[in-house]
Order: sequence, then structure tokens, then C-alpha cells
Amino acid sequence: MQSIAEGLGKAGYLVKVICPLPNYPKGKIFEDYSGKLIFTENTPFGKIVRLWVWPSNSANKFVRLLSMLSFSLSLVLFFIFNKTPKKIFIQYSPVFVGFTAVCLGRLFSKKTILNVSDLWPLAGLEMGILKKGLYYSLLLKMEQFCYRSADLIVGQSKEILEHISNFEKEKPFFLYRNIPNFNVPSINEKSPSVEIKIVYAGLLGMAQGIFEICQKITFPENVSLHIYGAGPETEKFKALQKQNIFFYGELDRDSLHKALQEYDIAFIPLIKRIYGSVPSKIFEYTRLGLPVLYFAGGEGGEIVEEESLGWVVPVNNFVALQGFINTISEIELQRFPKATVQNNSALAFDFKKQFEEFTTAIELV
Repeated sequence: MQSIAEGLGKAGYLVKVICPLPNYPKGKIFEDYSGKLIFTENTPFGKIVRLWVWPSNSANKFVRLLSMLSFSLSLVLFFIFNKTPKKIFIQYSPVFVGFTAVCLGRLFSKKTILNVSDLWPLAGLEMGILKKGLYYSLLLKMEQFCYRSADLIVGQSKEILEHISNFEKEKPFFLYRNIPNFNVPSINEKSPSVEIKIVYAGLLGMAQGIFEICQKITFPENVSLHIYGAGPETEKFKALQKQNIFFYGELDRDSLHKALQEYDIAFIPLIKRIYGSVPSKIFEYTRLGLPVLYFAGGEGGEIVEEESLGWVVPVNNFVALQGFINTISEIELQRFPKATVQNNSALAFDFKKQFEEFTTAIELV
């Protein structure tokens, strides 16, 4: 979202970002914003307006629902009392927030661009968070209303657009890969060493399943796993004591990018294959020159294989994952040299080219 906002600002658009007060991933409002109902910031690309939200990172779906509804209420009040642009770019999911924004767009006669990054409620069903029933049926109706009401649908995977085309065949679609926009660092290929360092950086939540992986997988003396991030399972990692697994907590993005360059392989897991999901870490890690170990299934695995970005292990196949960990070697690392991975990623995923095509699409809305 930040890359899109910055790109639109540089392209001459007047940009206003409406979002909650910052609270992710700890589920608490950041200290600098505590006690505020609304906070406006000026940036080089435009304004950011942060609205009140009741924050939560709880695994309880009803608590999370209340949190989403609180921000939906803030959105309604903002639209009523503030002037808003002619075109609105809506992030979907969460379902209730996206649905509220789409309804407000129709009520205030806006052109709406719907950015679909996850197929909710389907993803919730596949992860076991939701079950079919009255609530699921309601979410389905809200989902289809959002697709029907959008003037342009932006999907972050081919599977997402294929799914939406089952409901809306005549809508204009745009495939927008979540390609980051930052300067490519120079690669310093390290000399052969005894230890192979694998790194995971991201949300420590149920969908990623990284804690379960740490419980089930053992690491031999020459292989280690290094974990950065925060989320609902943070406390479990603080208490975890297992050979060659190290937990460091959070880092800001620039510091993290610098730290990641010291590792050999970036680990991208999901506990289950989620239809439509293509983790954006694929594009970010490989831009840094890190080959990826992909353990999430679906379209993301196809991308890793087609573009020669690393190794793919069948999702949820812990025997195959353990086999990879046990046999990885310096010789195997040479299949995907860092400079080659970075070059392959740059050729396949060009932010500037994609963004120019994207702005052409939104001009037609």
C-alpha cells in the first residue's frame, strides 16, 4: 500500500490515505498515537489520516470482528463529515471494512477500485477459522456485493481474478503483484561456511504456522533457523528453547533488510494451501537476493519454480521439509546464487512497468 501511495503521488495524483491508528502487529495503539481519535500526517505523496480503532490481535474471531467494526464506524463518520476524492482505492479484505467502504463509495457516488489481496471468506474456511453456516453465507453475500459494485477489480494473484470472474465476468480486472519498490542492494556472495542460515521474517500467526514448524522440525548442527517478527504467537517464541532456532523480535524495515542480507535462505511457510494467496515475501526477499524455501503451495510455488527463485517443498509435508533441512548443503546453495536470484526477480517483477500499466487502468475508471 505504501508503494502504491508513493507511486501515485509521484505520478501527480492527489493522494489521501485513510487507515486505522497504527497498532499492527501487537494489537495495541502505538505510544505516539495513544489517546487520539484522529491523527493527520503530511507526507511527500499526500496526506495520511489515521482514524480511531479498537485494536486487537486476538485469535478469537468475535473479538477481531468487533475490532473491524470499530474501524468501519470510524470510516462512516469520516465520509459524512469530510470531503473525499472522486476515486477511492479500497483494500479488501477485511470483509466488513471493505464492504463498508464500498457502500460509502456507492452512497457518495465515487468511482471505486477494489484491491483484493485475500479471498475472504474462502480463506477463512480453508484455514479452519470459519465454518459454513449463516455467518459464512452473510460474508459471501458481502463479498459478492463488493465485486458487483466495483468499477475496477485489482487482484494480487491470477487465482484471485479467476475466482472473481465466476461472479463478475464483465468487470475490468488488473493483476497487480505486490512488488516492493526499494533500491536493490549490492550482493556480496559469502565464502563457503560450515553453517547454513535460514531466516523467517514476518507475522507470527496461525496462518503462517511457524511455531508448529519449529515444534515438528529439528535442525542439524550445520543448519539454523533465525526468526524475526511479532504477532499472536510472540510469547511462545520467547519461551521456545530448541537447538539452532533463534528468535530476535521485531526490526524496522530498513534494519531488517540489512539483517536479511546475512542469511542464506528465506523461509516462506503457510500452514495450509490457501487458494488465491501469493505471499508478497517472494518478491521482497528475492529482490534482496535471497533464494526462498517455499512451503505454502499454490500459485506462489509456481512463481518460485518458473522464475528460478529457490526451492519448493509441498505444503504441510513435514517429512519432505525435514528431508530438505537434513540434506541442504553449500553445493545445493549454488543452484541459486544470490546475484542470479536478484536478477531473475528484477527481470520478472518490474515495479515501474507494472505501475505504469496500473495508472493507465485507473485512468479508464
